[in-house]
Amino acid sequence: MRPRQERMNPAGVSTGSTGATGATGATAESSGKARTHGKSGNPAKRNNPAYRGHNSAKPASAADWISGARLRTLPLAIAPVALGTGAAIVASDPGVYHPVRALLALIVALCLQIGVNYANDYSDGIRGTDDFRIGPARLTGGGAAKPQTVLTVALTFFALAGVAGLILVILTQYWWLLLIGVVAIGAAWLYTGGKKPYGYFGLGELFVFVFFGLVATMGTTYVQVGRINVESWLSGVGIGLIACAVLMVNNLRDIVPDKAAGKRTLAVRIGPTWSRVAFCVFLLVPFVIAGFFAVFYPLGFLTLFVLLIALPACIIAVTGRTAAELILVLKLSSIAALAYGVLLGLAFAL
Repeated sequence: MRPRQERMNPAGVSTGSTGATGATGATAESSGKARTHGKSGNPAKRNNPAYRGHNSAKPASAADWISGARLRTLPLAIAPVALGTGAAIVASDPGVYHPVRALLALIVALCLQIGVNYANDYSDGIRGTDDFRIGPARLTGGGAAKPQTVLTVALTFFALAGVAGLILVILTQYWWLLLIGVVAIGAAWLYTGGKKPYGYFGLGELFVFVFFGLVATMGTTYVQVGRINVESWLSGVGIGLIACAVLMVNNLRDIVPDKAAGKRTLAVRIGPTWSRVAFCVFLLVPFVIAGFFAVFYPLGFLTLFVLLIALPACIIAVTGRTAAELILVLKLSSIAALAYGVLLGLAFAL
């Protein structure tokens, strides 16, 4: 029978139950000593719940697989494509649009994001990291699906991203973009996969800034018009910072379990106080960029209304202490990312 998965409480995050923090922390600590996690990414770790539990656990339902895709992260894929498309319209001749290329860019971004999410589920599960996590059990770590099945789904989405990207390359004849695609897929896998995943060394924010900010936004513009303008790269900086904010608050929630699992995220490295400060900086600086664009694009001021979502998120992040509050911040940040990308993208396009 698969042992019950323990839950740990993040530093400074109250569960609201008297004495729960001490009891859970002690249980997780003793349980952590009993585990042998081995080296990264080795499916032969038979003592891992991901391998010994899937036969006894209830098989994953369609809802479990949808949850595993982590739909709340998809705005981080949609927003840069919206911004890049708006910037492409600015750079195009009047009345010239490239909807097919924009759609293909969106498919690439969405499939990469979903692929990353499933790959993260697989890698953290077989590594034993999810033995310490709080919140709903993951597909692999919770034993609801076989690791190889989750891996296959992740690779399928990476392949779909690759196919869409290849079609884009054929349409544009920019063959050097194939190298960018290979690097993007490799970076997506190595976030938590491989022997030394960079997500375990505090470099996750750098990855999302580069690939879900700059590369996604500028790449969308480039495949449509063959050049990059100020609207493209500067808005890419903005949405990249918001993506960093989303990852930061997610890791802020998981500081204690990540530390117990040996996952040295940026939040673990700088601690909860500075993580909250960094979150606010990441989330608010993009509105300085939006204010700059509002000077040149009349509809750009509408993007500033997204502060009605971002400011409450910052307040809750700074004052909140429960996991539920930080999950709310995560949701608000994702909504802010989508609204920022769509509104500023429309300001460019119109």
